[in-house]
Amino acid sequence: MLVVYNIFQPAALVLLFPLLLLVVLWKAKYRLRIPARLGFGLAELVKKIPPGKNRIWIHALSLGEAASSVSLIHALHREFPDTVLIFSSTTLSGEKFIRNLPGLPVDLFLRFPLDIAPVVNRFIKMVRPDLFVLVETDFWPNFLHGLKKNEVGTLLINGRISQKSYTRYARFQPFFLPMFNSFSVLAVQRRQDVEKMMRLGVAEEKIQLIGNLKYDALLPDIRQSSLGRRDFGIDEDRFVLVAGSTHPGEEEMLCGVFAELVKEFAGLLLVIAPRNIGRGPQILDIFTKKGFRSSCRTVKPRVAEQILVLDTHGELAGLYGLADLAFVGGSLVDKRGHNPLEPAAAGTPVFFGPYMDDFADEVEDLLAEKCAVQVRAADDLLGQLRFYLLNKEAIREMGQSAQDFVMQRRGVTKRYIDLIRQVMS
Repeated sequence: MLVVYNIFQPAALVLLFPLLLLVVLWKAKYRLRIPARLGFGLAELVKKIPPGKNRIWIHALSLGEAASSVSLIHALHREFPDTVLIFSSTTLSGEKFIRNLPGLPVDLFLRFPLDIAPVVNRFIKMVRPDLFVLVETDFWPNFLHGLKKNEVGTLLINGRISQKSYTRYARFQPFFLPMFNSFSVLAVQRRQDVEKMMRLGVAEEKIQLIGNLKYDALLPDIRQSSLGRRDFGIDEDRFVLVAGSTHPGEEEMLCGVFAELVKEFAGLLLVIAPRNIGRGPQILDIFTKKGFRSSCRTVKPRVAEQILVLDTHGELAGLYGLADLAFVGGSLVDKRGHNPLEPAAAGTPVFFGPYMDDFADEVEDLLAEKCAVQVRAADDLLGQLRFYLLNKEAIREMGQSAQDFVMQRRGVTKRYIDLIRQVMS
């Protein structure tokens, strides 16, 4: 299949050359990167690598994969301080993200080579990595074959196979299977990824279930806050719903939901923590106009409120731990959602709306483990909250499941470091 690929590739390049040339000349992101991806200037770059040191080459396809690699890069520098860390990204967005992070211990940035056999062979021979670490995805036949031919340890980390990708890999299995088999180890995020790899024909001993690197970046500090309910003026036996990181438009929806809930649950307290704490007076106005006793955290003395607006920095995570139920904002309105792992880490059942694009992977995992509830709209949120307010045991079970979910996913970076040490030994 590699021979077929290398016969087809130049033929396709010749046929498409006029179009490719126009694209490269027209778009600066290609025009400025293609020469480096062909190896121009590579000799000058590799001169910067200190001789006699091990070299780890980390590669990320684009911005998302680059962001996932940050905690690993820091950990590699701590654990292997005398090792040269080289980073590459296929896209300009991934490269810019890593280059612009202050204090990131990368020794050399490379433009990832185009998958043309002479080009990739030149890169591998000049860079001479001791280990190549691929983050999530970006499989190139010539490059992976070149690493194997030069006996370079090759590790896939944070691997994941979507159903769409699996269908494509299965359809062209003779093409993809040799690439997967070229890795020393394929470390994946989920049990489903292990099963898909095995169905594709990868030997079970090559696959390891490690987890998702993103979790170490997203998981909050779960040490207990020094603040208790009394510090917020909340009675110990009161039922508390915290709505965190809310946006304009959501408070009005929550006001409608709360108005219905207090008809049945008179002692319910709603704590609103807006994403922008400067919006505190505006949110107070929404609820006071509906007749609710409302006040801000910073206003003293406070009334015996039904609504408390958190207009302070740094207290939301602690409040999640004091709540009975939590709603994560930016999700009933299209603001891409906020971190659902914060209330989950506190053992508080978490609810969110349909707009959770920035945390899609985490939402999928939480829902699969029945650790959270996703609602379609405000009326759906009302129904779900009412169900749990009437079922205290369901609250306890989901809260415990959520906290277990978080605990099982902590320390993913360390597990990847242990794997890298094993591969390099």
